[in-house]
Amino acid sequence: VQLVESGGGSVQAGGSLRLSCAASGFTFDDYAIAWFRQAPGKERVEVSCIQSTDAKTYYLTSVEGRFTISINSAKNTVYLQMNNLKPEDTAVYYCAADKLISYYYCSAWGSSTDFTTWGQGTQVTVSS
Repeated sequence: VQLVESGGGSVQAGGSLRLSCAASGFTFDDYAIAWFRQAPGKERVEVSCIQSTDAKTYYLTSVEGRFTISINSAKNTVYLQMNNLKPEDTAVYYCAADKLISYYYCSAWGSSTDFTTWGQGTQVTVSS
């Protein structure tokens, strides 16, 4: 059971990246799948989340309108399309998933402790 992330990299401000999170050994049925990010010396923060049951989404206020989370259930993969990237988006981005047992997972109250399956992380660097 694992999550495999890909798609990080370095871009200039205003650029775009698309992160992918593929599940291996399980399916995303009845799951909450989230993207967290952690900058050096800062806490891990939930950036976006999607519920596989109804595609309900959550976005951190600072990324709303720039990031889009989506799921392809046939490919068992969740994507995070990041547009108009800013230097403050620089961080290691982690994919996380867990069975959807609380609707707080995909909300402003979502926490890293809600999720038990994590990817290895992918670096996103945005230069000014």
